[in-house]
Amino acid sequence: MSTSRTTRRPHPDLPGKRAINLSLSTDVLETARQLGINISQVCDKHLREVVRLELENKWREEHADFIAAYNAAIDAESLPLEEWKNF
Repeated sequence: MSTSRTTRRPHPDLPGKRAINLSLSTDVLETARQLGINISQVCDKHLREVVRLELENKWREEHADFIAAYNAAIDAESLPLEEWKNF
């Protein structure tokens, strides 16, 4: 008798999840549980926002020279087609 295991694949549009150990303040954790807050969901959502902001800051730092040069060019030469702007 052969045993076949079916491995469920996650939905292709949903990112995978992994269990981790996490240390949280006991008082906040208990209050969140009493309020019925989904701790994993809140942590995931907040971490996504923190990661997004960090990536944005990293991009700005990596491209700071270009941004400064572009701004200097605009200051010196104004925006292209500036003379035809009607607002």
